Amino acid sequence: MEGVGDEDPSDDLYRAGEDDPPSKQRSNSKDDCQHSTCVKKTHLETLLEDLGLEQLYPEKLSLSTILQIDKKTITDEPAKCNSDLPWYFLKKLMMVNVTARNAKCTTACESNVDAASGKTVLDVDDLFDNLHLGDMLNPLDIITALFLCSDGFVRQEMALKMSMCQFSVPLLLPNCDTKQCTLMLWALRDIVKKYRPQSLSESKGFIEDRIVLSELPMISFVRLGECSLSKSEILNKLLSNSQQYHDTFVHHDMECGDSPKRISNGLVEITWYLPCGNKNMDVFSEPVAVANLRGDIDSFETQFSFLCETSAAVFVFFDTLDSKCELLTNQHHKAQIFLVGNHQSKDSSKDALKKVATKLGLTNSNILLKTKQMNDADFVKKLRETVSNVVENSKMKMGIEQMADIAHQLGICVDEDSSECQTAKKNAYAITADIQDILEYKEAQLPLQGQIWKDLTRLEKEEFRLRNVGSEKIEDYKSDLQIEKTKLREKQNSYDISNAMTCFINAISSPGIERCYFLKWMRMNLDNVSREKLSDLREQYKEKCKNPENKAEIKDIDGQLSNSSLGTEHFFREMGQIYEASLSLPETDLSRQQLQHLPKLCAELLLDGFPLELVDGEASNIPLRWVSDVLSQLNDLMSSQSKILVVTVLGVQSTGKSTLLNTMFGVQFAVSSGRCTRGAFMLLIRINEDVKKVLNCDFMVIIDTEGLKSPELAQLDNSHEHDNELATLVVGLSDITIINIAMENSTEMKDILQIVVHAFLRMKEVGKKPKCQFVHQNVSDVSAHDKNLRDRKLLLEQLNEMTQAAAKMEKKEENKSFTDVMEYSPDTGNCYIPGLWNGNPPMAPVNAGYSEAVYELKKNIIQMLESCESSANNILEFTEWMKSLWNAVKHENFIFSFRNSLVAYAYMRLCTEFNKWEWEFKKEMYTWVTNAETKINNFGTVAVKSETSDMRQLLTQLKSEACTELSKWETKLLENLAQYFKQTEGHVHLVEGYREDFANSAKSLRREMESSVFNQLTAAADIRQGMTELDRIKENHTKELEERVCALIDECREKKVKMEDKELDTEFDKMWKETVNELSFSKQKTTNVIPNVSYYLRDNVSRKGSHACELLSQKSLEDCGLVPFKYTADGICKQIMHTFSKLLNIEDHVKAVQNLADCIIASCTQFVTERMERKNNYHDTYIQEILHMIDERLQNNQSVKIEIELEVSLKQHICGVAARQFQKLHEDFIRDNDPYRCLNQNKEKFRTDFKDVFHERDQCQKKAEEFTNRCLRPAVEDFVYRSLGPDIIGEMKTNQMFSTRMFFQSSVLLDLLSNNDFESYRSYCCSYEEYVKKWILNQIVERFSNGSTMFEFEDGHVQSRIRSINDAVNKAKTEKSGNLKSFVKNVCQELGDKLVISQDALGAFMILNNADQEQFAHWLTECVKDMTQVLQETFKETNILMKLKKLNVNPQNEIFTELIGCGKQCPFCKAPCEAGGIEHDKHFASLHRPKALGKRVWDGTGKLVTDVCSSSVISDVRFKSIATNGEWHPYKDYMAIYPDWIIAPDASLQASDYWKYVLANFNKQFAEAFTAKPADIPATWKDITRKQAEESIKVSFNIK
Repeated sequence: MEGVGDEDPSDDLYRAGEDDPPSKQRSNSKDDCQHSTCVKKTHLETLLEDLGLEQLYPEKLSLSTILQIDKKTITDEPAKCNSDLPWYFLKKLMMVNVTARNAKCTTACESNVDAASGKTVLDVDDLFDNLHLGDMLNPLDIITALFLCSDGFVRQEMALKMSMCQFSVPLLLPNCDTKQCTLMLWALRDIVKKYRPQSLSESKGFIEDRIVLSELPMISFVRLGECSLSKSEILNKLLSNSQQYHDTFVHHDMECGDSPKRISNGLVEITWYLPCGNKNMDVFSEPVAVANLRGDIDSFETQFSFLCETSAAVFVFFDTLDSKCELLTNQHHKAQIFLVGNHQSKDSSKDALKKVATKLGLTNSNILLKTKQMNDADFVKKLRETVSNVVENSKMKMGIEQMADIAHQLGICVDEDSSECQTAKKNAYAITADIQDILEYKEAQLPLQGQIWKDLTRLEKEEFRLRNVGSEKIEDYKSDLQIEKTKLREKQNSYDISNAMTCFINAISSPGIERCYFLKWMRMNLDNVSREKLSDLREQYKEKCKNPENKAEIKDIDGQLSNSSLGTEHFFREMGQIYEASLSLPETDLSRQQLQHLPKLCAELLLDGFPLELVDGEASNIPLRWVSDVLSQLNDLMSSQSKILVVTVLGVQSTGKSTLLNTMFGVQFAVSSGRCTRGAFMLLIRINEDVKKVLNCDFMVIIDTEGLKSPELAQLDNSHEHDNELATLVVGLSDITIINIAMENSTEMKDILQIVVHAFLRMKEVGKKPKCQFVHQNVSDVSAHDKNLRDRKLLLEQLNEMTQAAAKMEKKEENKSFTDVMEYSPDTGNCYIPGLWNGNPPMAPVNAGYSEAVYELKKNIIQMLESCESSANNILEFTEWMKSLWNAVKHENFIFSFRNSLVAYAYMRLCTEFNKWEWEFKKEMYTWVTNAETKINNFGTVAVKSETSDMRQLLTQLKSEACTELSKWETKLLENLAQYFKQTEGHVHLVEGYREDFANSAKSLRREMESSVFNQLTAAADIRQGMTELDRIKENHTKELEERVCALIDECREKKVKMEDKELDTEFDKMWKETVNELSFSKQKTTNVIPNVSYYLRDNVSRKGSHACELLSQKSLEDCGLVPFKYTADGICKQIMHTFSKLLNIEDHVKAVQNLADCIIASCTQFVTERMERKNNYHDTYIQEILHMIDERLQNNQSVKIEIELEVSLKQHICGVAARQFQKLHEDFIRDNDPYRCLNQNKEKFRTDFKDVFHERDQCQKKAEEFTNRCLRPAVEDFVYRSLGPDIIGEMKTNQMFSTRMFFQSSVLLDLLSNNDFESYRSYCCSYEEYVKKWILNQIVERFSNGSTMFEFEDGHVQSRIRSINDAVNKAKTEKSGNLKSFVKNVCQELGDKLVISQDALGAFMILNNADQEQFAHWLTECVKDMTQVLQETFKETNILMKLKKLNVNPQNEIFTELIGCGKQCPFCKAPCEAGGIEHDKHFASLHRPKALGKRVWDGTGKLVTDVCSSSVISDVRFKSIATNGEWHPYKDYMAIYPDWIIAPDASLQASDYWKYVLANFNKQFAEAFTAKPADIPATWKDITRKQAEESIKVSFNIK
């Protein structure tokens, strides 16, 4: 029978005493049977259990739970069981999908269908059985259950989305357990409808109102008893026009609509018919509300009474009228009653109908009967006419808000009755009730965000852009701007907090749920207030925009729109300004302390799902301190490890960006029909545990932005600049940017693409790589993707064109196409979305295709986020990005202005790691060289087991080994670098641009190390080779003497007379004299070093051309370097140059050259001194290294032009000094190694040995001591000093200050500040290298002065060598050597690659040695033990400075070389470069100084210059220098002159406070030192405290 399933009274399953129907009966468990009393579950409990919602009935479902992203929201799995159904419905509903109500389980029915379809045999019984299978739930039960289990905000959201889908929404919600129902006033409050009644069709006006406030006639439809007509289906047809049918109400022919209703009978649903103003399309010409009661009115008298009291008409559907008709006649009807019967029904009775009609006083027009001859269309037409008549003539109009009183009278609950909701309502109305004129209200109650805030914004941007500086000094101008800002803040602080703001802050400080109600009330009330004013303005705006010539009027309306909009964001904006203004008060100020809690309040709201305004679009600014502190508090409220991913939407105004986000994520950004709210808002969405691991984040941040202006409005104001700022900010903050574009308007598209491409290019250049997705809306054809292939090609062409334009503007012209800027594929990077509405609004539901396409986009975005190479940020990192992006955006040149602490941190981390690898490489090579030099020094001695007799062969072999070792470490370094960039943590993607620099540095380091190692090996080999002949002569002489002494012993013994020592001495002296006279001592020839030095000098200079060689020939090297080097401006050209320099008012050329020369001379002198202290022979590599040093320093210099005359004279001077020193070194070495001298040095030792042998004394202990003291101890000591250098460097590098150049610079500056001594500052500024070297030395001395660490190092090396010696002795014992000489030789050979044993000492020890081998070995072991103690004592007694002089590797120099880096200094202020690695393309410094500290003075006045170059480069000021050939050049274009320097503007305006503080404190002293007049110090500089100066260092160098 038609319609029974929909309206069957047997569905009223919750009447007292009735059992579950058989299909729903459950067998009692054994436990139930064992209890004497069984607790029977109610119908509601049973259903909620089936749906898995039992926990949510008391606790209530919250909005944050629904909105969180979990696997269900991003997978297409159908509902497999009943407990999946509510979530399936919610998922679809939140994405406004009109198929949301088609929710059913697939598993049971589909598996049976599949099984049946697999059978090939006919089985009719089985087919019939299958018809009864399945446990389908009616959609209305699911909806009712969800409303019962949800809190007020979820109900509101569900009602809003259902209304958008044109579903009916609950008006009265029943609870079948309590028999109570609730009026859904709060749930429906958020629904705003816009329509055009016939009366406004001419004027094209419209009405936009909150539906609960709209006073509309309501027509209700109820059922009495059984009814064969499907009331809901009839209603759907009634409300649909011929072109557009829609299932507003669930009916029996819908999916699962015929399933028995278990809890939804008694539900009153409501929908609205709203006209569009077109007579041909409108079903009713005026708006009307339509209510539908589910179930029989006999069972739901309360609901029926309510409808009779509130409706204009009630249509009662019936089949039979019997005893139940009292229900109709007993009511006190305000509504007209209409009876709707099915005459086709066999139960219809004319008499009963007549009786009831008479009692109710009805006429024929109040009775509608459907006859057999009448089809549904005819019947609906008749019904429609009746309803139209009622609507047009009814005086009974009532808003849902007014129905609350009637509900209370009838004992019906109202969902707004809760105390939290009522308190919040009262608080909200206290604020909004007084609003008459919005503009006046804002000025009176929200004064801080008006003109003052706009003025502050203007001043802030001017501080960064310096557009109006004119001829004023930059720092004075900036100081004046700061004073103006301070006055504006004082003005803000002079206002008392208004009543409205006091009420607002108190209300949002209330407990959780009340606060949420308050904000919702506020939003709705404010919308209601401004809607009336705005709707008219928006229409005017739309009309005017059609004609681009109405610019002035458009601007005026735009201003009115801005002024007339009032939302909660204005109150939060005021809160932000109150807070920011309070921060300018002293910390102890009571009013400041009372406002410290405001950011936390806002952070809690963010966590609750409320949006936060990032960019105030009206002032076009971010209140940075406010937003930062809110986000900081948010970070404290979340786990500090919580990660976020950011999705942003950009596009033209009114292209459905907010709707897109709302549909995609179920959120509720303000959607309005006009440019009202500006700026950007962020909102947090939780990520569920099951998706966290996939996305590696805990929250998703959604950023909604105002629409970018269309081209015809671009000339109105600074809109293009504003759009660029906004786009750059949000693109920079995003992981994915959704770009909404309309292909049909190519001019508009070009404009938007230019803005977007510009933002992407900027991000690429600063190391951020967001992904993008282009969304084309209103493309409905299924073949759109293929059809739009041409459009996609066009889009890519446009993107490429825009990329080239943006690249030109940003001076990054290497970017030729969009794909150079970011990964983009025209096929996968575009998404086509059909139109939002399926038909004509206001009665059109959301297009299912729209929802599905948005869902696909959402899945695509999640997948893109999964594949993101970069790691997710946490909130603090997000904040840092926001700050640095916004500060850079304020500058005109974004890329060169961008400074980000996350990038700085990532760069510093890379530098730290690279420095570690670099040090491992160097340390390993130092150890290798030490061992190689040991082999070379022992070559040709008893200590080496001779594998090769040729030194050249050994050298070649060692060089080959060195190459292998160097290659191994170079490869390791490059592999480490590659591995480093593969990691996802630590933001390594931000420094991808530096990768090549560090790779080049690794290769350069290998080349440097190779050159250094080869030089050391060659020098050691040549020196050793030179010693070989001397060693042979000494050995021959010693043998000759030994033979003579032995002969003398035999001769004396033969006398058989006891000889006293005196007689033995006489005999010995006689023999010694004779022997020495007989031995041939060819005098050792000394080489003249000067010709060699001259040769290498000439070779070096010849590369500079013939003129250089001529200059070299003018002066002999012997005459060079005799007096201190002095550069003078002699010669006419130089005189002109000198005068020219004076005229230019730049640093005096002569002084600059002299300073440079002095630095180079000092470095070379130190090198020579180190070589002299080693007391080795001279080697030509020494002079080669010196010349290399000079070339490198001259090449790195950029402050002065180096003439060839200067270069030649400087090299001659240095080489002349070095040649004399090296000559002395060579002569000293020859003298010290003269065989005659060496022989005579050992005379007394020979004498003692002679007596011992003659007297046959036991020599074991004595010889062991001699071997230990003369051979082993010096060798061990030498080894310790060879090894200590790298140890000291390694230890110093454990201190963070020596880990990177930036840490080093900041440490030096902080140390200077703590001492606050002018001389130190002067030395640092004027003699940077000298000061830094001393500072490093002091740090080393301080670190090792207490001795404990040094002692550990020394003792470690001593012990390692002692072990080696003991092992060698023990091994030698095991070998049958036969005599002591062989024993000692074996020991020496074992130590051959570990210690360098003096050949002179060893040779002298071997003579006249007849000690017993075993005894000697015993005593040697004892002596070695004593030696350990002696060495420890010696090391303890030697002070650190003496030790440093003896080291083979000089820690001071090594640390200096590494931390000084390239050695370049800022061309304007002399701040040192901090770039990592050796081979970097660009130099930069974190902290620039006032130019006064670089000795710059003002033209004309002679006063020191206060300008800081990081400010000059963004101003219109000009400079001239030698590099510009004396021509004036704009600072903005400094890169044309100094292309390898990046001088970024200050990251914060306080960054250079350090040097401002220094100059302000020592102005007079600097002026005296530089022979200038003191600078005019700007007023604000004098207020900078030492603490602020220290803080500026931490900010500039990113020190946490």
